[in-house]
Amino acid sequence: MGKTHNLTEGKILGSLIRFAVPVFFTLFLQALYGGVDLLVVGQFANTTDVSGVATGSMLLSTVTMIITGLSMGITILVGEKIGKRDPEEAGRAIGSGICLFAVFAVLLTLFMTCGAEILAKLLHAPDEAFSETVTYIRICGGGSLFIVAYNVLGAIFRGIGDSKTPLITVMIACVINIGGDLLLVAVFHMGTAGAALATVAAQAISVVVSFVIIRRKTLPFHFSKRYVRFTKSIVGTELRLGAPVALQELLVGISFLVIQTVVNSFGVVASAGIGVGEKVCVFIMLVPSAYMQSMSAFVAQNMGAGNPARAKKALWYGVITAFAVGLVMFYITFFHGDLLSSIFAKDLDVIAASHSYLKAYAIDCMLTPFLFCFTGYYNGCEKTLFVMIQGIIGAFFVRIPIVYMVSRMAGATLFQIGLGTPASSLVQIVLCLGMFIHLEKKSRKRVLLAEIE
Repeated sequence: MGKTHNLTEGKILGSLIRFAVPVFFTLFLQALYGGVDLLVVGQFANTTDVSGVATGSMLLSTVTMIITGLSMGITILVGEKIGKRDPEEAGRAIGSGICLFAVFAVLLTLFMTCGAEILAKLLHAPDEAFSETVTYIRICGGGSLFIVAYNVLGAIFRGIGDSKTPLITVMIACVINIGGDLLLVAVFHMGTAGAALATVAAQAISVVVSFVIIRRKTLPFHFSKRYVRFTKSIVGTELRLGAPVALQELLVGISFLVIQTVVNSFGVVASAGIGVGEKVCVFIMLVPSAYMQSMSAFVAQNMGAGNPARAKKALWYGVITAFAVGLVMFYITFFHGDLLSSIFAKDLDVIAASHSYLKAYAIDCMLTPFLFCFTGYYNGCEKTLFVMIQGIIGAFFVRIPIVYMVSRMAGATLFQIGLGTPASSLVQIVLCLGMFIHLEKKSRKRVLLAEIE
């Protein structure tokens, strides 16, 4: 597209970084227009609005992660077809994916709009902020079609090696969301509702812009209306690849919602504090997150081209460079997390609570470069079932038990609550290394058998 990036050629590190940099800025702007809601509400509304946006946006983040995970099937399949130089099959994969996600968008809209109050109750939204939480969930749920469409388009772009177009569209969306938040929250004092409306409007416009860009560019795949159909084999493959990632994202998201639910019982200040902390976390984890998405596309294309050695080298280049950034983020987050939190809140108690939580995440900054790069690698290798299993183990056998045990302690702090996350990451890294060693042994055995024959 325009200038699509061929990830099967050129220097590995340079190729990976050139692809990852636009992904990084795309994620940064996505986090920004998600964080702007909390920032503007924190500065121009009250603590109940902050709590409502914090709890509601955490649910929305979980939903977005599920969509992103499910759309990974499109990224992997399209990437493989592009790597194999099969543009017609790439177009069919996209057409079937559109049908699949259209159905998903309708179901998600009904689920979030009709079940907003039930969801808020399940999240144990504080009584003072219950109506604000319901409002945020319902309005954002009404815009599910745009949320789904945006993420599917992003998955397609990444699969064909174009990480720049999503950056352009999200940049436009970010500007619109900032303007909408300032207008609806700061000027018209609409609080939580204003923040939610601005988010939905920004997503909708970004989708329209994406379609305009698509119509003006030369696509590296064949596409026509007749491809937009439920092709059983293709939809089955996309679900086989994407469903494990989506389920893993759902369950991991649930584990974080459990944390939010537990902390909500501590009171509105702690609820707002953890919400602010989670917003900061999105920013401090941007580099490994960018590598994870980029690694999936990079590995998928190279596996499709029959070049696994190049994919493995990309994995280790990603780990090393992301870890260097992780060390810097550890220092900033652990020692200056209060300054980061003050961007999203003005209440000193909320800032202090957020900083306590962020100290635990500072440790995770040194672990996620390994975990996220491995996750992207295994997704690109079609090992999405393993990704799901290790994610479930980390969430339900490590993170949630630790949070539960800590919450039962007298005088438990948000720092102690947050320690469940780095503990989970550490266990998942061990599992990923074990899988890598196992796959290497199998690969060498195949080579040896081939030589004997």
